[in-house]
Amino acid sequence: MTESLLFRGAKILGTDSADVLVRDGRIAEIGSRVSSAGARVIDADGLVALPGLVDLHTHLREPGYEASETVLSGTRAAAAGGFTAVFAMPNTSPVADSAGVVEQELALGEAAGYATVQPIGAVTVGQKGERLAELGAMASSRAHVRVFSDDGFCVWDPLIMRRALEYVKAFDGVIAQHAQDPRLTEGAQLNEGAVSAELGLAGWPAVAEESIIARDILLAEHVGSRLHVCHLSTAGSVELIRWAKKRGVAVTAEVTPHHLLLTDELARGYDARFKVNPPLRTQEDVLAVREGLADGTIDIVATDHAPHPSEAKACEWQAAANGMVGLESAVRVVHQAMVQTGLLDWSDVARVMSSAPARIGSLAGHGTPIEVGQPAELTLYDADAQGVFAETDLHGQSTNSPYLGRELPGSVRWTVHRGYTTVEDGVLVELGS
Repeated sequence: MTESLLFRGAKILGTDSADVLVRDGRIAEIGSRVSSAGARVIDADGLVALPGLVDLHTHLREPGYEASETVLSGTRAAAAGGFTAVFAMPNTSPVADSAGVVEQELALGEAAGYATVQPIGAVTVGQKGERLAELGAMASSRAHVRVFSDDGFCVWDPLIMRRALEYVKAFDGVIAQHAQDPRLTEGAQLNEGAVSAELGLAGWPAVAEESIIARDILLAEHVGSRLHVCHLSTAGSVELIRWAKKRGVAVTAEVTPHHLLLTDELARGYDARFKVNPPLRTQEDVLAVREGLADGTIDIVATDHAPHPSEAKACEWQAAANGMVGLESAVRVVHQAMVQTGLLDWSDVARVMSSAPARIGSLAGHGTPIEVGQPAELTLYDADAQGVFAETDLHGQSTNSPYLGRELPGSVRWTVHRGYTTVEDGVLVELGS
């Protein structure tokens, strides 16, 4: 049974202050001088109240890669970052390409209790790109899968991509593409450009991303199905999505926090924390994706939270694994890159980090407005705070964050999931203790 919570003086979406009463897992009352009878009163004066954040792109690693992350540790990290729901990518072992595996992931999330875990199913068996996985069985399973991706691998064969787009139309599913032409990126280590040339690292050209996006836009238009582009990273990709939307194609796109802030210049020190796929791009690309997010061309921010054990990163650049952890830092990076620059306000943040990802992923009960009667999925954020991001801010099993030692604004003070607190006054709650 959940307790009653009364947040006094919260700034809903960063604007008008109000009291917010949570009772029985829902928002029971919003107003001024709401009665505190029977409720725990929390001073939320000046805190920005947002709908609980939703991440459409999280790697939880379990089953199979528990040395990097587990569903429990990953959802603890999510809660610490203000997330109340995460979509779990299928590159596990075994791969989440069947009803049994996605239902296992769902059950692990329910047992952990820190955030809703919505599995994403693989597009192809074993993510090998050879034949379609059990899309219908995953869709009709208890996990109710609606998003399918081979993330980490591109669905390169156009015939298989077309068949996948056609198949998911029956249940309003969406194919989330990792846009990377494998032939154009063999051995690639860093964005193809001046920095990769100076460092002698094999380049990952922008056209390898853009050519797949262009092809898939045309396929989605031909089939009349939904396409989602994962971790878009180049100026050219933004233009392609903008063109597709003007044509009326049912395409959505995401950008990661790190592609909104960091550039390939950070690779000069060969610090493998900055090695990621797609790679960090140029400042020109950063400005283009910021503009695309601001004008609605890019629909959402998704973390691509990719934990790795220390030995996978504490090695030479060429041997290091791709990926960064990002759940705990995401809203703070968006605050710096988009809010402090005047490109987004807090209602926009609620859209790109909560309502839109929930809508794209067909996830009920999340991304809902802060209104009476809605589920109590909330994030209370201190926009006036400032601090150096440190290992103590990380709550998963891995520490491969590119922000360690970096000054970031803001702080998640309270996270409310299903009417109970998972973060209280900036401290992660130990559930079940």
